[in-house]
Amino acid sequence: MSIVKINVLEVPAEQREVLEKRFASRAGSVENSDGFEWFELLRPVEGTDQYLVYTRWRDEAAFQAWMEGPMASAHQQGRPGGDSAPGEAPQGERPRPAASGSTLWSFDVVQQAAPKQS
Repeated sequence: MSIVKINVLEVPAEQREVLEKRFASRAGSVENSDGFEWFELLRPVEGTDQYLVYTRWRDEAAFQAWMEGPMASAHQQGRPGGDSAPGEAPQGERPRPAASGSTLWSFDVVQQAAPKQS
């Protein structure tokens, strides 16, 4: 059965918009990976500055292949061309992280239910 990886990101309030824009601009980068099943970026509502990045994979091997391939490449490159956004590095420089820390949680999916169809 599938596995879930949740990356818990500590994001200061002034960096929230930067983080969300970065995730929006990477549309399709994980979705096209072999073994990828699901993605959600969860914004905290109250009481925490932790965003949750939820991904679901066919198996651990698919997740590791993405980590060692497309994800590693994306993190080694700077923001592609254009003017820098607030909180971003100038063009040609690697942008500073929006998160001040992160933790990766791993889970096996042992039960699931499909969403109700309307």
